[in-house]
Amino acid sequence: MTSHKRTLGLTTAVAALAAPLVASAPAQATGTPPRTGFEQTHGARWTSQPEEQRLLAAVDKASARVSVERIGTTKQGRPLQLVRVGARNAATTVLLICSQHGNEPSGREACLTQIRDWAYAKDKATRRFLARTTLLVVPTANPDGRAADTRGNSDGVDINRDHIALRTAEGRAMAAVIRDHEPDVIYDLHEYGATPEYYDKDLFDLWPRNLNTDPRVHDEAETLSQDYVRPAAHAAGHSTGTYGIWTDPVTGEPVKQTAGDGQERILRNMSGIKHALGLLIESRVDPGTPAEEADEPLNNRRRRDSQLAALKGLFRFSGERAGHIDAVTDAARLAGFRDTGPVYVGGADNDPAEPAETIQDPPCGYRLTKGQYAEYKDELALHGITVRPTGDGAYVPLRQSQRALAALFLDARAPYHVTEGTPDTNC
Repeated sequence: MTSHKRTLGLTTAVAALAAPLVASAPAQATGTPPRTGFEQTHGARWTSQPEEQRLLAAVDKASARVSVERIGTTKQGRPLQLVRVGARNAATTVLLICSQHGNEPSGREACLTQIRDWAYAKDKATRRFLARTTLLVVPTANPDGRAADTRGNSDGVDINRDHIALRTAEGRAMAAVIRDHEPDVIYDLHEYGATPEYYDKDLFDLWPRNLNTDPRVHDEAETLSQDYVRPAAHAAGHSTGTYGIWTDPVTGEPVKQTAGDGQERILRNMSGIKHALGLLIESRVDPGTPAEEADEPLNNRRRRDSQLAALKGLFRFSGERAGHIDAVTDAARLAGFRDTGPVYVGGADNDPAEPAETIQDPPCGYRLTKGQYAEYKDELALHGITVRPTGDGAYVPLRQSQRALAALFLDARAPYHVTEGTPDTNC
């Protein structure tokens, strides 16, 4: 985000705080709040797509706080939607991505419940928070997969492995939202299957591990996890841990890592590369108690409620640390213009990159042929990568905000590169 845009956002936020509270915060909805299908059945089933559409239409109509827009369409014709709640152009923007995997519905239920609650909230603390913060929600990031109860979309593609190539309508829609709104925090809601004793907490979370994440962004995302999200979950009676790490049931020490690496095609890591505080959150699908084993709706409610509890930590973090969050993400967005330092094509924050995984002296940029540019210009644009068209194709400089992403997209050494640009070392 440009410094001018940030200044406007900060000015808006300051003005909102100086004005009377009723004037600064859009009016809450009136009337009877709509309920999700999940709530109507007390957790016996998940909210259907028609029920979701009715709820979103109702809160959009009833509340000046809420607006709903279509950001894409799935292959099967279902809408991809973005819900905006709270202030416009606030200094801090938080994006929730709900249920990228269609068979992981509890995050979606938490998002729908949260949207409705924001629309109707009357308490002073929530109104003040909404006056200072832009909240964006993609309530169902994989509508076709949710309808079919499948992990992938209607083509069987795992959307959460498409955040660099952008071959899916779902991945493209999310990339456009991130490019256009430059969220400071990207919070990605999922579920997981437990391995009893070693890997069976109510909630796991994880920050960006990709080594191209600005260290300040990385550390602030870890603070979000350790000091806010996990304590909020604990306060509600839920156990927590680090995603992808098995622990010894007796000592609590790490045993092995089974997931949660630094690959850039996953949203958690792409968030960090794009200078946002990314956090993955995973609730346990499996029953954790005999009571949950005997009562499926009870287990379903625990899955949803644990997500809602963690969200309270996210919102407290966003309210208490707004100024610091903005300073960190602003600095990270500007760092690429210095065009210094290595680019990493492997490794993670807990797995140092090997020499072969480090581009120690990156080129000045990459040149694309006419054919390459014609084929990939849309994806480059969706990522917000700066490109200069030339007579024989295009030039992608590395002196830009998306410096690392440009290299990961175009360098042959990057494991998920989309096309192979010609390195330009004539700086």
